[in-house]
Amino acid sequence: MSGRADSETPSEAVEEVSETAEAEDAGDPAQEARRARWAAAGTGALLALVGLAAAVLRVTDAAPVLVPAAYAVGAGVCALAALLGSRGRTRRALWLLVGGVMVMALGDQFD
Repeated sequence: MSGRADSETPSEAVEEVSETAEAEDAGDPAQEARRARWAAAGTGALLALVGLAAAVLRVTDAAPVLVPAAYAVGAGVCALAALLGSRGRTRRALWLLVGGVMVMALGDQFD
């Protein structure tokens, strides 16, 4: 074999690189918090837009007034969740997202 006796084999080098990559991913709580904030803000904004679009579509139909109002209120709750999620209140944002979708679903039941 040509090479030094103290050199690493390729499999040892791959194991060392994968261990350091895992340690970087798991050891950075700031990165996890940033991902949670982005997820809460993005999901809230998306659900708010969908709720507003549904409210506008229901206003143009011959639906009871309660249906588009429920969609609009649910969209407002989801927008508030997006705001809270972007500021780091991800747990409260998650509960508001669930509540907003439930309000929208309840409003759909009146149709």
